[in-house]
Amino acid sequence: MNGQVKDVPCGIQCLKHICNNCCVHHQINWKPWYQAGILVTTFLAYTCYHLTRKPISVVKNVLSQNCSGILPPSDVPINDSIHWCDWAPFDTEDAPALLGLLDSSFLFAYAAAMFLSGIIAERVNLRYFLSLGMIASGISCYLFGIARPYGIHNLWYFVLVQAIGGVFQTTGWPGVVTVVGNWFGKKKRGFIFGVWNSHTSLGNILGSVIAANYVESDWGLSFMVPGAIMGLVGFFIFLFLVPNPTDVGCSPPNSHVYRKIEASNSSDDDAYVDVGDGPHTTGEDDPNDNSRSESSPMLSGHRRIYGAPQDSAIGFVGAMKIPGVIEYSLSLFFAKLVSYTFLYWLPLYIAASTTYGTSLSAYLSILFDVGGIVGAIVAGVLSDYTGMSAFTCVIMFGLTFPALFIYDYVRNASLGVNVILLLIAGLLVNGPYALITTAVSAELGTHPSLGENSKALATVTAIIDGTGSIGAAVGPLLAGLVSRWAGWHNVFYMLMGSDLLALLLLSRLVYRELRLYVQRRRIL
Repeated sequence: MNGQVKDVPCGIQCLKHICNNCCVHHQINWKPWYQAGILVTTFLAYTCYHLTRKPISVVKNVLSQNCSGILPPSDVPINDSIHWCDWAPFDTEDAPALLGLLDSSFLFAYAAAMFLSGIIAERVNLRYFLSLGMIASGISCYLFGIARPYGIHNLWYFVLVQAIGGVFQTTGWPGVVTVVGNWFGKKKRGFIFGVWNSHTSLGNILGSVIAANYVESDWGLSFMVPGAIMGLVGFFIFLFLVPNPTDVGCSPPNSHVYRKIEASNSSDDDAYVDVGDGPHTTGEDDPNDNSRSESSPMLSGHRRIYGAPQDSAIGFVGAMKIPGVIEYSLSLFFAKLVSYTFLYWLPLYIAASTTYGTSLSAYLSILFDVGGIVGAIVAGVLSDYTGMSAFTCVIMFGLTFPALFIYDYVRNASLGVNVILLLIAGLLVNGPYALITTAVSAELGTHPSLGENSKALATVTAIIDGTGSIGAAVGPLLAGLVSRWAGWHNVFYMLMGSDLLALLLLSRLVYRELRLYVQRRRIL
């Protein structure tokens, strides 16, 4: 423990006071407890962010459905038997496009605000940033739900509420990734982030379960309950989140130094390996060091150390110049296009293309997120083991293409086949998406070209996730239009094409990773 204590959350102060009084004769090493608490609090926080995003995909099935199989009340005209049970203004033939507009209003607002959110996050206290963002996001989700008891049917009300929710949701990702990056070093970062990133899928699962529980009785509660939960967790974050080790007198993760590798026949300007802290001889490497290093080709090229002032916030243009940021950003554009199309349309797609009901379709869509949890962990472990993040992503992108093709054509074989294919699709779609938005973003945000600049993580995360979020906005919008005019088969062709483009955009980084891997093997 060192450094000056500042702005300690009142919940932490109370806990320390209680522990110090109960353990008078024992000296407590607080840093491991803080680190565990950071993982728990940020995990809960981002679980809630996705908890409030998921209900719209479940409720779509009752906002617009085929009412011909439901016996209408006596006061409903016979010629209106198809749409009598729909919720206006989604009671028309253009309902898929209108529902797609709701998705896009949220996602385009999210994508546009994300770039600014990352810049703000570098300059403010992340405890206030996250807690206020969560409370405001919970309120916007709650406002969508009150349309049911208050009989609100104005399309622009729903669009505005979705857009406001999208803006406040941008506080989540730059905030939680930066906090975790502040507390943890590079070793086993892929595995830590892989396990931690399961909050995304867990939030989707809980959101689906809560929404499915109320969707057929009172769909307004499908939004109001998650909104209330998020507001309460936001207050919990305000009480207990410690965004930086120095706030409580702990030392930050060990800084690293980089030693240049002289490799023959290399066209890269420079190549560095992470050799840890302290003095090192120039003639030896530790062959047993399997920790993730900045020698990964995604970080190769132009690795000159600049003397940026310590703790100064990097600008947008400076973050864009970090090697690998542009490639991963564009790849994530297409990866999130695929992932968010599933997020917002999978329950409706299952209900429309099978004989399963609304609730069963919602519960089946959970399997996609279960597979996503496994995929995030697998991608993180493979990235740690190989030291090649781009190569890991490309392998999973390559396997996603046939998986989507098979699912589209054999989903109706049986319920068991549907379950297995959804798990596989979730694993392959969400694995590289999770890796890019967590471990890769964290490494690029601490790239050696930044020198002592420690405030790039939120900006880099926002650039990568913001670019991906534009794809996340485009995907559901196109899915609504394509499914309406060309059918669901063509939606899957669109997703497979996007997956192929995500793969190709990383090809240059994969080439560098493989070449540098061979060079390092020769040196060792």
